[in-house]
Amino acid sequence: MTQQSSLFPQDYDAFLNQLKAQIRRAQVAAATALNREVILLYWQLGKEILERQEREGWGSKVVDRLAKDLQREFPDVQGFSARNLKYMRAFAEAYPDVEIVQQLLHKLPWGHLIRLLDSVKNPEERIWYAQQAIENGWSRTVLAYQIESDLHKRLGGAITNFDLTLPKPQSDLAKDLIKDPYNFSFLTLGKDAQERDLEAALVTHIRDFLLELGMGFAFMGSQYPITVDGKEYRLDLLFYHVRLRCYVVLELKMVEFEPEFSGKLNFYVSAIDDLLRHEDDQPTIGIILCKSKKKTTVEYALRNLSTPIAVSTHQLPDQLRQSLPSSEQLEMEIDTKLSEISSQTSKDEET
Repeated sequence: MTQQSSLFPQDYDAFLNQLKAQIRRAQVAAATALNREVILLYWQLGKEILERQEREGWGSKVVDRLAKDLQREFPDVQGFSARNLKYMRAFAEAYPDVEIVQQLLHKLPWGHLIRLLDSVKNPEERIWYAQQAIENGWSRTVLAYQIESDLHKRLGGAITNFDLTLPKPQSDLAKDLIKDPYNFSFLTLGKDAQERDLEAALVTHIRDFLLELGMGFAFMGSQYPITVDGKEYRLDLLFYHVRLRCYVVLELKMVEFEPEFSGKLNFYVSAIDDLLRHEDDQPTIGIILCKSKKKTTVEYALRNLSTPIAVSTHQLPDQLRQSLPSSEQLEMEIDTKLSEISSQTSKDEET
């Protein structure tokens, strides 16, 4: 140890780390407060412009002139372009009640609010996405992805037996976190892809997969091994959900849901409850992701099970989805083939 370093107290590094953490917290608080003031200012400016346009008939030329004058007066302040002033007007028009701005929207960066104005026309849906973005800490890119994938329509859409197998509010929370369908458009799969191919692709793109699953999923492994009565079984995918405080077993299917799928998953969920679940954990949940499902068939399959299971579907990439013929296409091909056979038979009989 050098003479210089020996002059420092032993707890200096811990003290320094403590100060750095305090400074970072103060920086975050200052940035949050600044963002609040900026958003409220933008709303107020937008409201003034909107009122002037309605009362005095201001047109776009006046807004363009206003932008130039503000930029000349405040050269070091960004945000006073004509385009941004028009967004402020749209912001005030979309949210005429300042309370929603003060209570909720000031928590989002201006870029998020512009994205909501551009992409979501329904006011209630816009507020819903704003709440989700704040709660989950979405970046602007993630917010755009969630809007484009119609997240508000997909959350809570799976068929489950949670009301019968989970206590409230755990059952409500679990239902609200599961989507239908899940969007796997970030994958690239061949036309002959099987379940193991889909699983491997999801693991390879685990970051995108976790984003699509939603906040709180921690990846535990694929082909996760468990041993029951001396025999090894492998689970397609195993997760732990930190908000639900439970394990989640996910089984992938490239075909339509069949009743026997729920029986197999029931076995896996029961095993995980006994082998991995801690006494502080909530009951393990199972999710079956399949190509398609029929509502009544799923409901019958889940009705008398005591383990919580959900059945949802996945949206495959366009390349793969287009390579799989629909039932209508198959019927047309069969009819065409039968017509060809009938025509050929008639010709043979004539000869």
